[in-house]
Amino acid sequence: MAKAKSRYVCNSCGENFPQMYGKCPACSSWGSLQEEIIPVVSANSNAIATFSHLGTAKSKEKAKPRESLTLSQITDNDQARSPSGYEELDRVLGGGIVAGSLVLIGGEPGIGKSTLLLGMAQKLMSRYTTLYVCAEESAQQVKLRSQRLGILEENSDDLYLLAETDLETVLRELQSLRPKVAVIDSIQALYFANLNAAPGSVSQVRECTAALMRVAKRENISLFIVGHVTKEGAIAGPKVLEHMVDTVLYFEGDRFATHRLLRSVKNRFGATQEIGVFEMIDRGLREVSNPSELFLGNRDESVPGTATIVACEGTRPIVVELQALVSPTSYASPRRTTTGIETNRFLQILAVLEKRIGIPLSKLDAYVAAAGGLSVAEPAVDLGVAIAVAASFRDRTVDPRTVMIGEVGLGGQVRPVSQLDLRLKEAAKLGFKRAIIPTMQVMQDYGMEIIQVSKVLDAIVAALPRTKFEVATPTE
Repeated sequence: MAKAKSRYVCNSCGENFPQMYGKCPACSSWGSLQEEIIPVVSANSNAIATFSHLGTAKSKEKAKPRESLTLSQITDNDQARSPSGYEELDRVLGGGIVAGSLVLIGGEPGIGKSTLLLGMAQKLMSRYTTLYVCAEESAQQVKLRSQRLGILEENSDDLYLLAETDLETVLRELQSLRPKVAVIDSIQALYFANLNAAPGSVSQVRECTAALMRVAKRENISLFIVGHVTKEGAIAGPKVLEHMVDTVLYFEGDRFATHRLLRSVKNRFGATQEIGVFEMIDRGLREVSNPSELFLGNRDESVPGTATIVACEGTRPIVVELQALVSPTSYASPRRTTTGIETNRFLQILAVLEKRIGIPLSKLDAYVAAAGGLSVAEPAVDLGVAIAVAASFRDRTVDPRTVMIGEVGLGGQVRPVSQLDLRLKEAAKLGFKRAIIPTMQVMQDYGMEIIQVSKVLDAIVAALPRTKFEVATPTE
């Protein structure tokens, strides 16, 4: 009998090597190589076909070749998208579930991935046949969770559960039942018996996903796949897994907060970086139609060092309250702490305030936080951070009916940002009366006072009237 050979496959780029390396020679990722056993198949073996044939139709007749079509010859399908039952999920998917699509959902353990998909299955089962493959739980455990979520047994005749980890059994069930929507929870728990590798390994994840993709495309099944994440937050398994599927979603959230964010990082049928907002309650997940309510503090109370900005996640504007605190330091090096704001951008804004505006921050501790635990990484929050820091330094309050939108340059300029019209409409809808924005052409009346500024100093003076700042002059 021939001796089995092994190779080492990189989780990040998918390249394989005959020996182990600490750093991948192809993509330079550290600790990403995993051992994979190469299966030995005898020439006269009568065993099942190798894993490359999984999910394909077995027929002795030669398959009829497909004919290419022009775009004008392809007919539109009005039923190509189906509502999932969650408007927030439909928003992230680009308008609904696309028939025959593969959607990969990743997230931290316990964040609510299974709860979201089981709730979706509950809403879909009255209209479509739905299959839920629970590879990590027994059918009884899933039933207990469904009872907690309020799924009634008498209304669940079209929701099928399959507690199975063997890939071939799952494929046979998909081909015989032919559901409209199927959920695989999770891809790391499935395994193919003919492949000499542990479940969750690079080869198992790759081949199981490829087989499921072939069945989903051929049978026109919308397939949702749950994926584990690594300690760095990336989806576990080879990077090719994200290339194979149509949509990649990340379910995010703070373990100390009740809200959850569903974010798209890849979508062949819609916009990327779109988000859906949910709230975790005792009976599962509840949609949040107006997420600004979560991230906007009490506007009736004026607190020094508070500013309001309008961030954009995909095509959704969200009004967020920022809080800054500046205080004398008791250390040799002052502290710089951020929550929800990029630390490097915060340090850059502090340097601009000290160099261009003359605020002495080098001997002061500085803290900034976004309300609600939301992470905001776009440049449009720069102006709000700068005004909040200046307000805390002077112990002044900003009018709670004012929003700030703009990017701060190293020269102290206020630069234009994208989707300004969308941001101003959201602020006006929530009752804000003033907006401090970069100097640019405003095309319509938003029912609020628009203050256009070109310098950070002008923005601070507009937000903090009767406050004097002297512009620092360069030292020779």
